[in-house]
Amino acid sequence: MRDVRTTAAPTEPRYPDPGRAEPRGALVSTLMTFEHPLNERVRTFLRIEHLFERLNYFAPQYDAWATRVAVETLLDIAAVTARADVKNELLKELDRNIATIKRFGDQPGVDPRALDQVLGDLADAVGGVHRLSGPIGQIAREDDLLKSVAQRSSIPGGACSFDLPQFHHWLIQAPEIRQARLDHWLQDLRPAERAIRLVLSLARTSASPRQVLAEGGFFQEALDVQAPAQMVRVGINGTGALYPEISGHKSRFSIRFMKTGSQGRPSQIPENIPFKLTCCVF
Repeated sequence: MRDVRTTAAPTEPRYPDPGRAEPRGALVSTLMTFEHPLNERVRTFLRIEHLFERLNYFAPQYDAWATRVAVETLLDIAAVTARADVKNELLKELDRNIATIKRFGDQPGVDPRALDQVLGDLADAVGGVHRLSGPIGQIAREDDLLKSVAQRSSIPGGACSFDLPQFHHWLIQAPEIRQARLDHWLQDLRPAERAIRLVLSLARTSASPRQVLAEGGFFQEALDVQAPAQMVRVGINGTGALYPEISGHKSRFSIRFMKTGSQGRPSQIPENIPFKLTCCVF
């Protein structure tokens, strides 16, 4: 399940989308949204998006400890994108989006300028991924310093200064030097990040949320296999001590609303729970 996205004041740092500004002084919303992927492709994209949000939060900070977290996250991204099919899956999804949007052009009421804008963004994303000379994340995976950090990171405390003096020396350099090295490692990851953000944004906005009821804290629904959904989104009131456990695949999904307590294991809520449901089919 993907991390909670909420505009309420969080108790732990939220990793913001650097491309989306949030208005200051706006009314605080208590709606929390949980997402669950319904296929392996979207599952991978959501994980990569989550890692980039964490990376983009810590990478610009001056503190060396923040840089450590950024490097550890970069290594996670490099590991996920090491799969040979990630690049091909991303290109397939972009091409599928282009074909789907082009079909919208024949429908009445479609804004042709907005359609052209989206198609242009998708074409730019395809071009950015195609221009990568090798696999996504190859620069980071082939860097000697990052290789040494990755090898030691499997050991608890293995990336400390006496184990990796070269890494320690780099961490105490000026922030501008560290940022330049991070930017170099990210050269062949940024096009994939932009493409994944675009694909997930189109999926999230492809349908409107509807109000539904989980009777006895449980809800399930069958999906149209002819129009497979990419993910489901569940919106709940963030002021209560409950959260959804979501499971599913391309033909069906189910949601159990659980409550947390100060002690003991979470349990399913027996009451009826109203919530907002979005099935992202695009």
